[in-house]
Amino acid sequence: MEALAQETGAVSSKKPAEALPLTGNEAIARGAWEAGVKVAAAYPGTPSTEILESLAEYDPADVTAQWSTNEKVALDTAIGASFVGVRALAAMKHVGLNVAADSLMSFSYIGAHGGLVLVVCDDPGIHSSQNEQDTRLFCRLAGVPVLEPADAQEALEFTRAAFELSERFDTPVILRGTTRLSHTRSVVRVGTRSVPPSRGFVGDHTRTVTIPANARRLHPKVIAREAALAEWMGTTPLTRREDGPDRRCGIVTSGLAYLYVKEAAPDLPVLKLAGSYPLAVEAIRDFAATVDRVVVVEELEPALEEAIRAIGIPAEGKSLFPRLGELSVELLRDGLAKAGLMEAPAPVAPIDIVPMARPPVLCSGCPHTASFFALRSIGAHVAGDIGCYTLAAIDPLRSMDTCVCMGASIGNAVGMAKAGPEKPVVATIGDSTFLHSGIPPLIDAVYNKADITVLILDNHITAMTGGQDHPGTGRDLRGEDAPRVDTAALCRAIGIDWVRVVDPYEVGRLLQTLREATAHRGVSVVIASRPCVLDPVKIKGAPVAVTAQSCIACQSCMNLGCPSITWSGELFEGRHKVTIDAATCIGCTICAQVCPTDCIQPVATGVH
Repeated sequence: MEALAQETGAVSSKKPAEALPLTGNEAIARGAWEAGVKVAAAYPGTPSTEILESLAEYDPADVTAQWSTNEKVALDTAIGASFVGVRALAAMKHVGLNVAADSLMSFSYIGAHGGLVLVVCDDPGIHSSQNEQDTRLFCRLAGVPVLEPADAQEALEFTRAAFELSERFDTPVILRGTTRLSHTRSVVRVGTRSVPPSRGFVGDHTRTVTIPANARRLHPKVIAREAALAEWMGTTPLTRREDGPDRRCGIVTSGLAYLYVKEAAPDLPVLKLAGSYPLAVEAIRDFAATVDRVVVVEELEPALEEAIRAIGIPAEGKSLFPRLGELSVELLRDGLAKAGLMEAPAPVAPIDIVPMARPPVLCSGCPHTASFFALRSIGAHVAGDIGCYTLAAIDPLRSMDTCVCMGASIGNAVGMAKAGPEKPVVATIGDSTFLHSGIPPLIDAVYNKADITVLILDNHITAMTGGQDHPGTGRDLRGEDAPRVDTAALCRAIGIDWVRVVDPYEVGRLLQTLREATAHRGVSVVIASRPCVLDPVKIKGAPVAVTAQSCIACQSCMNLGCPSITWSGELFEGRHKVTIDAATCIGCTICAQVCPTDCIQPVATGVH
């Protein structure tokens, strides 16, 4: 991205390139920069991560871009900037909005002083999330308008429009992306940066302090704003009506679903809405009057369909298209065929091939491998959390029992311990997740005298989303030095006496430490500290190799799930021996430490 910025002049506000090949996330960042955004904050989460990474490539004098400890903090930061009259942006994935919702609900009453845009990227199909909730439902709950771009060009244009909309109607605006929009690249015509003058501090405590007396007065403003926004939704050029020759049916849609509609049924009339909420009632009524029937095409929940039915217009949607997962051209054609609007697609002959199962695994040398291998050995109930290490829930490690959401592991462990289990209770949580939402439940565990062990998997980075920094890494979003949280000192400061830091590559010491920790009464904390093998620097040491004649095919090393270890063609008592791929092995020696015959040794010096 940095090279792209230098080549195109994206960091200059004077001579931007005419067109750039941008992903949807990069286009959102570009649109925010062009709109004059001054403060931007986010917590990384796929598919939204690249928005802030892209904004950080612009001149720091133009925009302050920073990682926040969690999504609520990111939104609170953006709200603070809006209070002093500048344009601000917060970005997150759909489940991050759950974390930020408390602030959003109140800020909807307060309204935006400087324009505030909240970019939320949904994940239809659950490519990298724990659910596929629909952000549009949150918009109605909060009384906040949503804009839904269909491609990267619209991502830029809708982002610019969102800031104007925010200031015009005194409201935060949600820009809804999806995984497909976020990561698809196309040519985008870009513009120049225009920074509106600061509006100054809002200076009205009857508006910005949401005590009951003020909130009661502000709520009617939200209701009136909804009606005004609905009128705007119907008249803005961002809502587009395309009349077609086939009047049997008209399609109402928004966002990326529009592209599927145009490919599957190019001759059908289409009303492409700028957003699903507030509903552009009059535009939909006018459109519906020109067609025999209305079909709604939308990803995930029937938000549009139900809203259109509520205004008295018969509409079909989820009876034809699925309520879960991503849409596709094939699904559109199947649904329209079911509605009698086109011929059913010719059946595709099934391919009589059973694909080989390829479950995801941790990287070669991942420090989490040893941590969960040791956990499995002590026979504990393990409450897990969100991160790369969630893969420990499946074979071959299979040493994580639960995983709910970011930061839930410690609170879950407290509940397990209070229920009186027959086994020790351990919570596992990554370093970034711990800082995101693990500290309050850890305080709760101390306060309520829970008998739990917390294993903090500190790989010195936010690994799962691509290696982003956080307050525990000592670097900020732009890679500059920053104060670093001392996790062990933090744990001691909240009243935990039993805190140990251990290198997970020292498997024996790690196992013994976990045994001592789970025997301790009260809260104990083990910090497994070892850098991620991929970020920020790819680690590669001297590989290890198997002495085949000594291998007894016990499978101890295979139970680590390391992708560098595979079965060989040699057998021992009917079981396959193992071999290690020198090209991918990083020489962590975890496998050598668990081998009972000492047949795994470092490769001789000079052999690569």
